[in-house]
Amino acid sequence: MARKKLTRPSQTRARAATPPTRIINSVAPIRICDNGGWTDTWFAEYGAIFNIGVYPYVEAQIEIYPRAAQSERIIIYAENYGERYTRHLGAEWEQHPLLEAAIEYMGVPEELAIQVTLFSDAPAGASTGTSAAVSVALIGALDRLTPGRLTAHQTAQIAHRIETDLLKQQSGIQDQICAAYGGINFIEMFKYPHAAVSQIHVSDSIWWELERRLALVFIGKAHHSSQVHEQVIRELKNAGPTARQFEILRSTAGASRDAIYAGDFAALGQAMIRNTEGQRALNAALVNADAQRIIDIARAHGALGWKVNGAGGDGGSLTLLCGDSSHAKRAMLYEIQAENALFQNIPIYLSRYGLRTWEARARD
Repeated sequence: MARKKLTRPSQTRARAATPPTRIINSVAPIRICDNGGWTDTWFAEYGAIFNIGVYPYVEAQIEIYPRAAQSERIIIYAENYGERYTRHLGAEWEQHPLLEAAIEYMGVPEELAIQVTLFSDAPAGASTGTSAAVSVALIGALDRLTPGRLTAHQTAQIAHRIETDLLKQQSGIQDQICAAYGGINFIEMFKYPHAAVSQIHVSDSIWWELERRLALVFIGKAHHSSQVHEQVIRELKNAGPTARQFEILRSTAGASRDAIYAGDFAALGQAMIRNTEGQRALNAALVNADAQRIIDIARAHGALGWKVNGAGGDGGSLTLLCGDSSHAKRAMLYEIQAENALFQNIPIYLSRYGLRTWEARARD
């Protein structure tokens, strides 16, 4: 979900003549620190990825009405855009293709009319898997319209299938998995797109200390797929799945997992740095000038590690792993934000849960 601009709800949402009979709520976390990224792709064939689910999460809500009570059967309210519009099943996916394709795939029972509202506090284009979290949250909410429940893994698979098969986009598998599972994950993709997920469970003291040390800095410009990515994909495809570039990235996932289990934050920081340098080795443009400036400031303040989130390139964000001193972390973030008015610290909290859905009967 992009953050185009926020408008007052009264400007975008007409009050329903009939109150909803049910309300379904759903939330899913975003993803940071994806060590091993690029190896969860079709051209890698197999891979290993470490990532961490965090809040701010994506929210989906479905208000449900009797079909006969509403003139419009499906309404989408993209709250971050301030856009509310009618969706007709079978029409082209034009306004918000990800939302529209998910609704088309999951379907809506004939006897129901719905309004779907999507919202995210996470900046658009931050390379934190926000689109995948939107898809997972929406699929989870739509799943409650019919009997039976999808597992977390099934939800992630469907979200990935919508992006790749229906929308024909390049997409690894890790973002959808993190949104569905939450927590700290070690993902082994044994044959694209099939994977086993091992959640990393640690003591509260390690969990709390990791949370205290982590920071997410948005560069302030949305990340978009680019010619650089297409060039890297061509080169990696030609190099083959056993290429050294892939092996370097895959190795950082296992090292990150082992470091977390041991509570060894210095080792985790080194894995993050190796991954970022592995991205740079794929193409220097994957670590852009703004990201490098943030890295330089973080290093000067004693940060243990830094990871350019996602594939890298223009815009996006970085995960920073700070040292022992909380005041050094605050000083680092102050200097980063003073360096460039676009640089933004995004407060994060580790998500112990992935996709969550629940239902409430609306008031009369």
